[in-house]
Amino acid sequence: MSENIKTALYDIHVELGAKIVPFAGYEMPVTYPNGIQAEHQAVRNLAGMFDVSHMGEFWIAGDEALPFLQHVTINDVSKLEVGDAQYSAMCYEDGGIVDDLILYRKPDGYFMVINASNIDKDLEWLIKHKPENVNIENHSERYSLVALQGPKSREILSQFTDADLNLMFYSYADATICGHSVMLSRTGYTGELGFEIYASNEAIIDIWKAFLDDGVVPCGLATRDILRMEMKYCLYGNDIDHTTNPIEAGLSWITDFSKDDFIGKSVLLSTKENKPMRRLVTFELNERGIPRHDYRIHLDGEDVGFVTSGTQSMSLKKGIGMAYIDKGFAKVGNAIEVMIRNKPVSATIVKPPFVKETSILN
Repeated sequence: MSENIKTALYDIHVELGAKIVPFAGYEMPVTYPNGIQAEHQAVRNLAGMFDVSHMGEFWIAGDEALPFLQHVTINDVSKLEVGDAQYSAMCYEDGGIVDDLILYRKPDGYFMVINASNIDKDLEWLIKHKPENVNIENHSERYSLVALQGPKSREILSQFTDADLNLMFYSYADATICGHSVMLSRTGYTGELGFEIYASNEAIIDIWKAFLDDGVVPCGLATRDILRMEMKYCLYGNDIDHTTNPIEAGLSWITDFSKDDFIGKSVLLSTKENKPMRRLVTFELNERGIPRHDYRIHLDGEDVGFVTSGTQSMSLKKGIGMAYIDKGFAKVGNAIEVMIRNKPVSATIVKPPFVKETSILN
């Protein structure tokens, strides 16, 4: 069995007393000594930072790069101008999701960011479908990535760069931070104002230490998971995978049927026109309890679905979750029961996101 990869910041995480766990083939910090609640409050109210260097990065260029990406992704890549970012996904022919991703338009090509657990699979899929005059390079080991997230993130970052930090949501700029050349983007996975810093492995250490010295709270994967669930942001492997399609997952908004044929289009179009047999919904528990992945959903004694992600919301102080529920029962306001240790726990389907007011568009 191959050993898990350590990010450039691994030794610092250990020095800080982080609990390290294997995640997607990497050794990653899941929590720090101050605890999940302190980390969560930092991101929602001030700022926190995450080591997300495990994410994969591909460089895609060549004369046919645009039509190639139009074919293998579900969003409309032609809408991207240099400096833009786009949330999208790749699908199999049956509409199942290969991966969700972020695509950046650079002056001389495209920069694709994908999930760590899917790096090898995604690369193989892309190479399988690419024409001869498209070049694909795996740059995953060249980049480290830190996400600075929270309402005070712009104010904090301004101390370390002269770059214009009034970036539009889903855009990027080349910048210098702590004297290092970086790619600075603004997408986020927490629902708060935030910035992603793509840099060399050496540079990211200096940047992390500078933020740490300034009092920025380091945060782990556990907090990141709660934050993204509070916003109903999907996690590949939980809420979406090869057995789910973008329409039932609520990702119609990134599925552009107006463009020419793309992989999975006919199946997805049929699903949209005929309505999906199930839908990904969000729910809140009305009693104490924490829903977890794969817990069953019942209604009047009938099994109508299953939990994909669940947690104790730090913002709402109650159990929340996401679940695929049969279409006849997947209406906001419907009462359901989550089977927790074979005991039915009362819950209600609610409109996402769970946290309505955030700094994301500030």
